[in-house]
Amino acid sequence: CWEDREGRKQMSKNNAKGLTTLRQKLKKYNRDFESDIATYRENPDEGEEEEAVDSEEEKSDEEAREDFTKMKAAKEESRPSKKVTYDDDDDDDDDIDWEMSSDSSSSESDGGEGPGTTVYTAAMFLKKQPGEEKKEKKEKKEKRVKKKREEDEGGEWEEVTKGAPMIKEAPKMFAKDTEVNHEAVIKKLNEIISARGKKGTDRNEQIALLKELQSISNANNLGPAISMKIMFHIISAIYDYNPNIATCMRSEMWEKCLAGVSELLDMVEANPDINIGENILEESENVTTPPYRVRGCVLTIVERMDEEFTKMLQACDAHSTEYVDRLKDEKEVCVILDRLQTYLVPRGTTEEICRVYLRRIEHMYYKFDPEAYDNPKLENKSFKDMEEMCKFIYAKDLTDRLRTRSMLCQIYHQALHDRWYQARDLMLMSHLQDTIQHSDVPTQILYNRTMVQLGLCAFRKGNIRDAHNALVDIQSGGRAKELLAQGLLLQRQHERTPEQEKIEKRRLLPYHMHINLELLECVYLVSAMLIEVPYMAAHEMDARRRMISKNFHHVMRMSERQALTGPPESMREHVVAASKAMKTGNWKECKNYIINEKMNAKVWELFYKSETVQEMVTSKIQEESLRTYLFTYSSVYDSLSLETLAEMFEIDQGVVHSIISKMIINEELMASLDEPTHTVVMHRTEPTRLQSLALQLSEKVSSLVDNNERIMELKQGNLFFQKSGGMQDRQDRFQGNYQQNRNQNWQDRRNQRQNYSQRERAY
Repeated sequence: CWEDREGRKQMSKNNAKGLTTLRQKLKKYNRDFESDIATYRENPDEGEEEEAVDSEEEKSDEEAREDFTKMKAAKEESRPSKKVTYDDDDDDDDDIDWEMSSDSSSSESDGGEGPGTTVYTAAMFLKKQPGEEKKEKKEKKEKRVKKKREEDEGGEWEEVTKGAPMIKEAPKMFAKDTEVNHEAVIKKLNEIISARGKKGTDRNEQIALLKELQSISNANNLGPAISMKIMFHIISAIYDYNPNIATCMRSEMWEKCLAGVSELLDMVEANPDINIGENILEESENVTTPPYRVRGCVLTIVERMDEEFTKMLQACDAHSTEYVDRLKDEKEVCVILDRLQTYLVPRGTTEEICRVYLRRIEHMYYKFDPEAYDNPKLENKSFKDMEEMCKFIYAKDLTDRLRTRSMLCQIYHQALHDRWYQARDLMLMSHLQDTIQHSDVPTQILYNRTMVQLGLCAFRKGNIRDAHNALVDIQSGGRAKELLAQGLLLQRQHERTPEQEKIEKRRLLPYHMHINLELLECVYLVSAMLIEVPYMAAHEMDARRRMISKNFHHVMRMSERQALTGPPESMREHVVAASKAMKTGNWKECKNYIINEKMNAKVWELFYKSETVQEMVTSKIQEESLRTYLFTYSSVYDSLSLETLAEMFEIDQGVVHSIISKMIINEELMASLDEPTHTVVMHRTEPTRLQSLALQLSEKVSSLVDNNERIMELKQGNLFFQKSGGMQDRQDRFQGNYQQNRNQNWQDRRNQRQNYSQRERAY
C-alpha cells in the first residue's frame, strides 16, 4: 500500500494517518529481528515448519469460523424479535468471536454429548478478560508447535517468555581451541581499538571488552607490559565515553576513571623497569620480553583527569550535596598527583617535572592554612613544598607560561597568609604588570585574582593606599565578577554567540575557589573613603582637583541624587553614610556605620581573626577623621590643643602629634607646634571661604577676558583680509609691495592691542 502513491493520495485522512503509523511501528518492531529477516530472505526454505504450523492454525480458524456462523444462525432463529448488529472493524468483538468458536469446536471435538449435539453454557457467552484470552491462545499455539517439532525431530524445546528481553551472551573473546599468547591478544586489542570513534560503536561495550581482554591476559600470565598497554587504552576509552568536550563525565564514569588511573599508577610503580613514553613508536614497542617498551604518557592521562575533575565541579550546582560529594574526590586527585610526582622526579624530563609541579601548585595555592598564618616564622610544609617547586620551575621552565603561573600562585599564597612584604616584593620583581596583557586568558584571570588577594592583604595590614591601588583596576569597570571568572555578565552593546558563551563558561572557576565580591567591593570603598574624604576636605575650593577613585565618586553622586535618604541597608549605603559622617569629623558615627552587626555578618566576619581587622579599621577612621577635621576647620582656630584633639578622637596624644607633624611637613597644614604648651598654632595663611570664592571668581573673570581677546583678534584679522582684497591687492602683489603693506598693517594692529590692554589695566 505504501508503494502505491496514487492509492495513498485517494485515501481518507484517517486511513492515510493510520497507514503511516502502522508503517513506522512495523519498522521499529523489525529492528530487533533484522538478522533473522535477512537470513530468511536468503534461505526461505528453512521456515517450512513454521509455515506448516501456520497452515494448521489457519485450518482450525476456518473451522472455528464455520462453527460460529452456524451457532449465530441458530441463535438468531431462536430469538427472532431481537436484532443484533455486528461491527466488522471491532477488534475486541473479533477476539470474542474467535474464542467462542474455538471453544465450541473444541467441545465438539472432545465428544461432549455426542456428535452433532452442542451444549451451550452461560460461560460461553461471557466476555473473557484480555489476559485470559491471550494466555489460552498462547498455550494452544505452544502445544501445536511442540507437537510438530517432536514429531519431526523428537527433541524437547525450552519455553520462551514473550515480552522479556533476550539476554545475549557476550561474544567469546577467543575461540575454544585458540592459544592465548601475545600476538593473539594484541590482534584482538587492535580489533577492539579499530572501532573507536566510529558511528554506532557502543562505548560501554568497548570498555567492557577491553577489561575482559586485560583479565584474560592476566590469567594467562602474559606479563605486566601488555596489561599496562591495555590499561592505557581502557582509560582512553573512558575519556572517549563523552564525545562532547564541553560537557563533563557522568559520576559513574568518573569513578571508573579514578579507579583506572590509580590502577595504572600501581602498575607503573610496581614495574619501574618498564620504559613508558609517548615518543615510543608502535613499531618499536616491546611487550613480550624484557626490556619492555610501552607507548603511553601517564602525565597526560593524569592532566586530563584533573581537567575532567574541574569540569565536573563547574557543572554541579554549587549549593547542592552533589558538589560536596564531588569535592571530596579532590583528596584522591591530590594523592594521585603526589604519586605521579614521586614517579616522574627521578626519571622524567624537566618539562614533565615542571608540568606535574604546576598541577600540584594549582591545587595548593588558594587553600588557607591557619597554622601557617598564626606562626609565620615556623617552616610550614605547604609553604616549603610550594617554594621548592616554584624555584625549580623558575630555573628550568622554557615556556614562560608555567613560570608566570607558578609565580602568580606563589604571590597569591603569600598574600592569603598576610605575608605582605614577600608577596609585594615578588610581584614588583617579576614585572608581570608590563607583560600580562600578552598572556593567555586563564593566566590573565589568575593575575586578576592575585592582585585582588594582594589588595586584601594590604588592607588587613593597614596599608590603605596600597590596597586601593591594587583593587582599583578590578573595581573601576564594574566587571569584577567577569574578570575573576566567577560568572558571566549581560552585555548591552553586543550579545555573545553560543560558541563564545561556551568558551567563557569553560573558563569559570569552581565555586570553592571564588573570592567574595561583596567583601572585595566593601574593602575597596572603605579604602577609597579613607583616602578620598580627607583629600576632598583639603581641596574643597580647588576647581582643578582630580578624582582619586571614580567609582567612589559615582557611588556618592548616586546617593546625593536621591530625593529621600533613609537609613542605610545595603553595604554601599553604609559606606556612603560613613563618608558623610567623616566629612564633618564625626568619627564615632562613621565607625558605627562601618562596623555593626549587619556589616559584620556581610563582610568583616569573613576575615580570619576579624577582631584584628575591625580594630585596624577603627583606628584608621579615627586618624583620617582627625585629618579631615583639621582640613575643614583649621581656618576657624587660632590654636588647637593636642590634648583636646586626643580626647575628641580618642587617640593617643603621641599619635595626634605625629599626624599633625606629617601634615606640617607635607605643607598640608600651615601651622607650627608649640612644644611647651602642646598646642598647634595656625599661621592664617590659608584663605577663608569668602576669600577662596573671590579667588575663584577672579580666575574665571580673567579666563573670560582672555577668551574675548582671542575672539576679537580673530574677527579683526578677518576684517583686515577682507579690506585688503580686490584689484589693488593683486597689483601690489605683482609689484612686490604686498608683503610690506601686510607687515605694516600687522604692526598697527599690535599697537592697538597694546593700547587696549593698557586702558583695561588702568580701568
